[in-house]
Amino acid sequence: MTNPSYLMRAYARQPVSFTRGSGARLWDQQGVEYLDAIAGVAVTSLGHANTEIAQVIAEQASTLLHTSNVFRIDWQEQLGERLCALTGMEKAFFCNSGAEANEAALKLARLYGHRKQVAQPQILVMENAFHGRTIATLTATDNPAKQQGFEPLLPGFLRVPFNDIDAVRRVAEQSPDIVAVLIEPVQGEGGIRVADAAYLQALRTLCDQQGWLLMLDEIQCGMGRTGAWFAHQHTGIVPDVMTVAKALGNGFPIGACLARGEVADLLSPGQHGTTFGGNPLACRVGCTVLDIMARDDLPKRAATLGDRLLSGLRDALSGHPEVVTIRGLGLMVGIELNRDCKELVGRALNEQHLLITVTRNSTIRLLPALICDDAQIDDIVARVAALLSPEAPTYPGTAALAEHMEPTT
Repeated sequence: MTNPSYLMRAYARQPVSFTRGSGARLWDQQGVEYLDAIAGVAVTSLGHANTEIAQVIAEQASTLLHTSNVFRIDWQEQLGERLCALTGMEKAFFCNSGAEANEAALKLARLYGHRKQVAQPQILVMENAFHGRTIATLTATDNPAKQQGFEPLLPGFLRVPFNDIDAVRRVAEQSPDIVAVLIEPVQGEGGIRVADAAYLQALRTLCDQQGWLLMLDEIQCGMGRTGAWFAHQHTGIVPDVMTVAKALGNGFPIGACLARGEVADLLSPGQHGTTFGGNPLACRVGCTVLDIMARDDLPKRAATLGDRLLSGLRDALSGHPEVVTIRGLGLMVGIELNRDCKELVGRALNEQHLLITVTRNSTIRLLPALICDDAQIDDIVARVAALLSPEAPTYPGTAALAEHMEPTT
């Protein structure tokens, strides 16, 4: 048995270790089966142990892993072209994670500001936002508990309420040094809060009027999860800068910062870079993910499954005394309760063999894989309903547990 004492205590881990997965299912060291309703926090949208992804990883790993960005990388160029075609962007910078993609976006915003002769450029960010855990992205994030102990944070950020265009207009009148707005079309860590289409459209118009960059963080809500390739596409707007990661690699680390217009050509050699970002393996995996998603029309599938999940939860939890609201877009769903419910993560795991997360202390977050079948979506509804039932029945029950056990080797 391994010893966790050699790991830094950066995570409050559940006392279970998974040894293998298949689609939306996972098995622990005892062979017990679980239903994954979070997909590695919106990462494994094509499911665990996807055979096509595994084949591509094995083939590319035996061909070429890394050369560095000193040289051209064909798979990187292919992935950049395809992402730009999907989004209306013009240039891509590849990195290893969502936080790194947002770092690139923040650096672009400051560079853009300095090119406009703004000595102290300000970036407008939102209440309840989450953009990462580096010092810059932590500053852009609105979570005092995550920021505590890491002060001083960086200057150059102004914060306004989410989904409130009047608040943005008021700040615009008072702060002449704003150069960009960074926003999630759907706040994931913030409790699955969906920006109104009219709000994002008005924000696009205001950015055009003010000469600001509109920068969209699509790290969690992008890659088909909301029922469109990217969440902002529900509104008809196009950002100036967009970040993507998580599901782009289906578990293999990759992130990208995309840009168009003037800002797409701001970086010059030496101003930004990465050792591992955009390597042949990561970018070939990204291309394969796009292949599978396009072939199987998974954004459309996410819209259909999301409707099924939302309607099922609303029916099953109608009138529940603890449920404040159930909201979401596609397969990005939050169930807000009227109490702190962090303990439900462990209870769901132990009692229902279901993987969930809780955000902002009181919202159950569900992010199932886009390849789930109808029965698995219905099963998620049933297990969540059972979890919140006053009787809290255990799934699958003592008698049935043996059916979910497999011999261990």
